[in-house]
Amino acid sequence: MNGPFPGGDMEEEIPDTSPVGGAGEEMYEHYRFVADKGQAPLRIDKFLTVRTEGVSRNRIQQAAEAGCILANGRQVKSNYKVKPGDVITVVMDRPRYETEIIPEEIPLDIVYEDSELLVVNKPAGLVVHPGHGNYTGTLVNALAYYFRNDRNFDVSDPRLGLVHRIDKDTSGLLVIAKTPSAKTSLGRQFFEKTTDRKYFALVWGRTEQDSGRIEGNIGRNMRDRLQMAVYPDGSQGRSAVTHYSVVERFSYTTLVECRLETGRTHQIRVHMKYIGHPLFNDARYGGDQILKGLPTAKYRQFVQNCFALCPRQALHAATLGFTHPATRERLFFNSPLPRDMEELLAKWRNYTANRENFEK
Repeated sequence: MNGPFPGGDMEEEIPDTSPVGGAGEEMYEHYRFVADKGQAPLRIDKFLTVRTEGVSRNRIQQAAEAGCILANGRQVKSNYKVKPGDVITVVMDRPRYETEIIPEEIPLDIVYEDSELLVVNKPAGLVVHPGHGNYTGTLVNALAYYFRNDRNFDVSDPRLGLVHRIDKDTSGLLVIAKTPSAKTSLGRQFFEKTTDRKYFALVWGRTEQDSGRIEGNIGRNMRDRLQMAVYPDGSQGRSAVTHYSVVERFSYTTLVECRLETGRTHQIRVHMKYIGHPLFNDARYGGDQILKGLPTAKYRQFVQNCFALCPRQALHAATLGFTHPATRERLFFNSPLPRDMEELLAKWRNYTANRENFEK
């Protein structure tokens, strides 16, 4: 069940390969070749077959059909004739897999399924794709087991599978395409921003406004490759827009609902930090420190208890809406807050209601 172009490297959440433009939300470069000056015209599928060891021509043709083969930055079909100096790249909507995808019996919380797609509710702590440090125990391994008897579904086929991603320690809804046409349709909807995606996040501080719009390119942080950063001047990264509205205010934190226009890596996490409100207990972006509140031992202990109750960034993908690729019906799915976030909010709610007693 190896992918059509195996190999590569991936961090826990941010892949080592750089994202490039594509039909989906983000495409990751797997291979790059530059045709020699003396290159005779040659079909691109033949060109790649002799340069990618262990990959069949049929697999390359499938990748081309999925929009994963580019010539000079543009998608081409398998009959494209390679010319001298052409830059040929192979991209996918996921980081490269280093090893064979082993089916693993990992429970799946299936919200909806039909012949075209599958919607699952991912728990916090589950990595989506195999990669560096996480070769097993991922959602893709779970899907490989779930579809083990389905000859039409190969988790390594770029024309099928996950249409979008959420971080390891973010919980919530994901959609998986079971057919090439479903993957194409759903991918186009994400790219054209016609999907509905809403998240709940607990952030540090009390936002000045009850709602707002955050806009700023998101790209890799030049000082820390495990982080993303906002580049408001557009000099780097890709455009990103997040809308937020206040759901509930607490003494030193705020529960917000975030609606995504785009789907960049760590978008909500980095955008909220950018406006001065990092996600509660987000270790990668500084939210695992006490950023607001009183300099007292009692308050510090309260926050530490909150961290222990929800030991991850307080972020949940609660709503997912899209048009069904076959029936054209508009579908909406909702996922209730998981227990750790419910208990975290209850704790802050109690603190806020009894603040005088806590601060004595």
